Amino acid sequence: MKYISTRGQAPALNFEEVLLAGLAEDGGLYVPESLPVFTLEEIGSWAGLSYAELAYKVMYPFVEESIPAADFRKIVNETYAGFDHEAVAPLTQLGPGEWVMELFHGPTLAFKDYALQLLGRLFEYVLAKRDEQVVIMGATSGDTGSAAIEGCRHSEHVDIFILHPHQRVSEVQRRQMTTVLADNVFNIAVEGNFDDCQRMVKSSFGDQSFLNGRRLVAVNSINWARIMAQIVYYFHAGLSLGAPWRSVGFSVPTGNFGDIFAGYLASRMGLPVNQLIVATNRNDILHRFISANQYKAQPLAHTLSPSMDIVVSSNFERLLFDLHGRNGALLSQLMADMAKGEAQVEEGRWKAARRLFDSLAVTDDETLDTIREVYEKDGYMLDPHTAIGVRAARHCRRQKGTPMVTLATAHPAKFPEAIEKSGIGVSPALPRHMTDLYEREERYAVQPNDLEAIQRFVAEHMRQA
Repeated sequence: MKYISTRGQAPALNFEEVLLAGLAEDGGLYVPESLPVFTLEEIGSWAGLSYAELAYKVMYPFVEESIPAADFRKIVNETYAGFDHEAVAPLTQLGPGEWVMELFHGPTLAFKDYALQLLGRLFEYVLAKRDEQVVIMGATSGDTGSAAIEGCRHSEHVDIFILHPHQRVSEVQRRQMTTVLADNVFNIAVEGNFDDCQRMVKSSFGDQSFLNGRRLVAVNSINWARIMAQIVYYFHAGLSLGAPWRSVGFSVPTGNFGDIFAGYLASRMGLPVNQLIVATNRNDILHRFISANQYKAQPLAHTLSPSMDIVVSSNFERLLFDLHGRNGALLSQLMADMAKGEAQVEEGRWKAARRLFDSLAVTDDETLDTIREVYEKDGYMLDPHTAIGVRAARHCRRQKGTPMVTLATAHPAKFPEAIEKSGIGVSPALPRHMTDLYEREERYAVQPNDLEAIQRFVAEHMRQA
């Protein structure tokens, strides 16, 4: 298995190389040269497997030339052993054919755990083999940071620096990051928004001279291994609901397009998926593209669903690469146009996307209405991101006879302010392992929205080899 850049001008890499590379040299994102495709019979034979065993079956073709089977199976088993539900990603039914897949049973209560607990172990495995020290720089709009820190906090080979927008993540999200006091963990509160954080991380990958010879590694969703791990829970949900002998639809709260791109890949790998719904908030650039072929950046709006407060969707490039026949030159020109602020794709390519994708943008008021409606009817509490997914699923669902699964991307306890505003009269309780979160000591540095200042902070705080 080789991996190629969406821009077409970077060398092909194997899995181990792409794991550590993050962004390609030409500015593109790495994707597999070809995807493994499973037959219906093969997928059907996986029914009843544990989540870890299913994860091994789905992912091993992506890594087999770099990691021996026994080693990878051990890594996967260790990754999901610590999740607090035996099913790892259980499904809860809300109504006829309507399901929520709970992706918040990992250590930091968000879907990012499913990939980042694996990613941390993969880094440690590969870096120990290479006897190499690296620096991780990541930007977070709330959940990626805590999941990445949790995945890497014990690593002997990684120093991790997470940038979050100062005073623009929930208190629970912030404390999950800033109360980890490990020697290799550094939290930076940037006086800007998420896109500022993400821009500085991307710029740092472009020029790593400030690291004095050390390598920069990505944990954001540009890292292929993140996408690879997220493919698994689509197969898990499908098999739980009768696939591959029936189709399944998915509604995905998404800002960066990585989570839903994994669903697209699952469909290309053989899972019968009849519909993928992009569910988003007022920062609706993805909805405007899916619904009207309009890609135009607009000012960032701060919402009750802050993990989707994103203007530029990094992983969207991976889908556009496929829509343009995997032609790196065509894609590079389109990305240059998008960087100027506005672009369209050819009508036929856009219609090809519409065969699988639908979308909806949901306001804060509609989000609160959905939290309240679901709680009053079913006694089930949704976090604001999942509420957006449920509303989009109900609005966009094509076939009533096909199961529709909304990805519950976070535990409601991460967003108590939104739950309180919904008026349901019940506060979400933190799980047992987090009941003392508000009493724990915090450690983070507030820094200006300035690339040189951020890079100087990283260079000064790296542990010496």
